[in-house]
Amino acid sequence: MDVDARQMRVLVTGLKHNTTYEFRVTCQESIDGGPRHRVVAKTAPLILLKKPKLDIYAEPDNILTMSFPPVDTKDVKVFYVVVVPLKRTSGSVKNLKNPDEMDMEELLREVTPKRRSRRQLAQLDQRKPYITACFRQLPSSFTVGSDYRHSSCENKPLEPGQEYVFFLLAELNATGKMFATSPYTDTVMTPKMEMEPLQVETGDGLIWVVGPVLAVVFIICIVIAILLYKNRKRKESEPRTKCLLNNADITPHHPTDPVEMRRINFQTPGMMTHPPIPISELAEHTEVLKANDNLKLSQEYESIDPGQQFTWEHSNLEVNKPKNRYANVIAYDHSRVILAPIEGITGSDYINANYIDGYRKQNAYIATQGPLPETFGDFWRMVWEQRAATVVMMTRLEEKSRIKCDQYWPSRATETYGMTQVTLLDTIELATFCVRTFSLHKNGSSEKREVRQFQFTAWPDHGVPEYPTPFLAFLRRVKTCNPPDAGPIIAHCSAGVGRTGCFIVIDAMLERIKHEKTVDIYGHVTLMRSQRNYMVQTEDQYSFIHDALLEAVACGNTEVAARSLYSYIQKLAQVESGEHVTGMELEFKRLANSKAHTSRFISANLPCNKFKNRLVNIMPYETTRVCLQPIRGLEGSDYINSSFIDGYRQQKAYIATQGPLAETTEDFWRMLWENNSTIVVMLTKLREMGREKCHQYWPAERSARYQYFVVDPMAEYNMPQYILREFKVTDARDGQSRTVRQFQFTDWPEQGVPKSGEGFIDFIGQVHKTKEQFGQDGPISVHCSAGVGRTGVFITLSIVLERMRYEGVVDIFQTVKMLRTQRPAMVQTEDEYQFCYHAALEYLGSFDHYAT
Repeated sequence: MDVDARQMRVLVTGLKHNTTYEFRVTCQESIDGGPRHRVVAKTAPLILLKKPKLDIYAEPDNILTMSFPPVDTKDVKVFYVVVVPLKRTSGSVKNLKNPDEMDMEELLREVTPKRRSRRQLAQLDQRKPYITACFRQLPSSFTVGSDYRHSSCENKPLEPGQEYVFFLLAELNATGKMFATSPYTDTVMTPKMEMEPLQVETGDGLIWVVGPVLAVVFIICIVIAILLYKNRKRKESEPRTKCLLNNADITPHHPTDPVEMRRINFQTPGMMTHPPIPISELAEHTEVLKANDNLKLSQEYESIDPGQQFTWEHSNLEVNKPKNRYANVIAYDHSRVILAPIEGITGSDYINANYIDGYRKQNAYIATQGPLPETFGDFWRMVWEQRAATVVMMTRLEEKSRIKCDQYWPSRATETYGMTQVTLLDTIELATFCVRTFSLHKNGSSEKREVRQFQFTAWPDHGVPEYPTPFLAFLRRVKTCNPPDAGPIIAHCSAGVGRTGCFIVIDAMLERIKHEKTVDIYGHVTLMRSQRNYMVQTEDQYSFIHDALLEAVACGNTEVAARSLYSYIQKLAQVESGEHVTGMELEFKRLANSKAHTSRFISANLPCNKFKNRLVNIMPYETTRVCLQPIRGLEGSDYINSSFIDGYRQQKAYIATQGPLAETTEDFWRMLWENNSTIVVMLTKLREMGREKCHQYWPAERSARYQYFVVDPMAEYNMPQYILREFKVTDARDGQSRTVRQFQFTDWPEQGVPKSGEGFIDFIGQVHKTKEQFGQDGPISVHCSAGVGRTGVFITLSIVLERMRYEGVVDIFQTVKMLRTQRPAMVQTEDEYQFCYHAALEYLGSFDHYAT
């Protein structure tokens, strides 16, 4: 960087935290041009992550209380509270620097031990940032403007009618001066000065005194009235964040956020009437939008308009038209990704892709179409030139028998696309998404780079996912794996506008929630549409964005590294502050927040099927139920109280079902046969607590016939914790037969849960080992009595333990939540939920002996 030689200091921005840098200062005019000076400096560690919180209602007048987040103080010498008065011009904050860009020496120069009079304080520049308090030990809260002296700092009252932000400054114990800063607080405006009525004594002698005073007061009142009127007008014109539901103003947003900048610089009527929504009101807001058959949501979606016209001349060039998958989905000229041109090839700088801004980050993403065979080379060239580490694919190659995207990567080994060699290093296929790792090498370069592609495979052919849970799990995985120093995340679907738009908005809004506690879906979609046409293509997708953010806000992040599981469980066992229940109880209760709508049960509620349900309140959802092949002339013959459940790696890896009734035993064997399920897990005794829990659906000694199927008992093995039975099942219609193995776990107590998880973990291991050795491709069928409690625990732990092995992370909450989207009430009691945690912990302790 060039620096004016007359400058005594220069600010270098954009550096990483806790990193040592070497700066070389060279005078360009020097004869030998060599280095003249070398400076080595280390940046401060990231200590103050969270901003202080303001309580503007706790104190009267021009005083306010702020609370500080917990901070690790071992490296901190002293804390300072810094007050920053805001200068505003035409509705925007003027020249508000980042806290760490301020001149710290000038700030600290003002911290002086001498006591100033109120007049001296009033003469100071009220618009300059100043330090109002300093602490050796940071208190939990502090009152600004109380006039109470903190160490050598003047805690002077705040100016009336002035807007402020505050931040925390920490001077660190380091060689030389080193500082760390928190983010700014929310903006706050102090109340205007109110004039008290003058007590006027009667008497002629005072007329000459009081008269001029009253005149001055009258003039001041007029000036204040004019200022208030102008201020009100300014507030009406500025993009203030007004909550739609209770008209509560909240603070303006970060001035470097691209969406906020667009709100300030290019405010459309739609953006004015659709301000950001506080997350505390998001549920109510979404409910209002979706009332009356999505009436307001529909109106809101239709009103989105960037308010400008943009050109797409490069997309329209004859040489580039074949590179567009869809004629009407083009790349705007002003935001398109420009490739390095190849000499002698016209149009070689073109690809149908646009930069899209994220939260507080320009060009955080690239939205592009699914590559065509003729654009494979351009696509990989873009990945290389943009230094991208992550590609997000939101489509399958083929949907509804139509090609949505061509396979632009090698199925194995290495393929060359244009000037880029792409080698497939690894593929991990999971139930709802797939992760592929590639090594990239560009011709003429010695460098090799690793790129990961995340393909979400659970987006349905029609509409949007029924629940956002799998998508949010996918998004978390993408975010965890994307390196902080990588280039933009490249996202595509088929056209690169619909599902791609959903991915980008949800990701950007989750980032925003971390800092702002508000969401601006309307604003962000408007911004995106000024960068690429049709972004968020349907009203359904716009609705799905709301659902996903609502779930993310309600559920929070419950993923924990396996090594931290013990401390996480300890934390859950404690009573939450302000609550009368433990964290574990609260977490389990949060699961119950999403109740299933009755419209989700159709076949289960038909009169001809009701008697087939063991419990009236436990039924399969229509979308995930196991459908039997119907028997001609027999109504309801396709129904059984069973649901398909996804495993960790495989869709429909399990069937969760109730313990068969006498009336449904034939249906049960039909289900096993039709779905090629050769492993059955039974988690109950036939009778418990004096009641039938399950009908004996298998023959004990000699063969028995169940409708079309003859079942022969072959063997029975009594193990310490379970019984293994083997049956030969023959279809009497064509004579085909197969072996079915039933594992009955006998150590589950009639009340509560097992004291230790060890035996159950061994049992899970044995079942899956047998499936790998002998099992067909079909699912493992699991039942207890109702098919949700112990059945839910078995499937939850099967998924959790496998994920722990492959990823080293545990998320019991999200796993159970995912199961409950496929069958209601899975993991039925808090005891069962807690058992999942403790069993996972026991599994960690005996990692070696569970090898499958």
